[in-house]
Amino acid sequence: MSQTIEIADEAGTVALGERLATALTPPAVIALVGPLGAGKTRLVQAVASALGVTEEVTSPTFVLVNEYRSGRTPIYHLDAYRLKDEDEFIELGVDEYFAGLTSAGPGLTFVEWGDRFAGCMPAGTVTIRIEVVSDTRRRVTIEGFRLLATA
Repeated sequence: MSQTIEIADEAGTVALGERLATALTPPAVIALVGPLGAGKTRLVQAVASALGVTEEVTSPTFVLVNEYRSGRTPIYHLDAYRLKDEDEFIELGVDEYFAGLTSAGPGLTFVEWGDRFAGCMPAGTVTIRIEVVSDTRRRVTIEGFRLLATA
């Protein structure tokens, strides 16, 4: 099951994030796939904003994991870009995030560059592929989950 959505600009990314925030049920794992600058972190920011997160949502590239607990649903934001192998990925405690066993409880776990360790991702992972079409346009393919209407 997959769905492709054309996004014209940043407002479209925000709208998609709002729709994901209402449609995804914790615990959910979302693998974000796309080149640098495609908008992976921007999409997480949009979901977080829609869920009422008050902290600044930033890329976890250097810290590897950011947790946002101030919204209606916890958001766990992981980045696999700098990890060298599956062992390093597992050492982040991904199994606890995936199963909703962290102290904040079940949440939405976003894994940027999730395709790097696809074999570690649990069954039921939603994959969101972001393709850069132009400076502002994106083509987003959602696999493993279907939003009811297009953006």
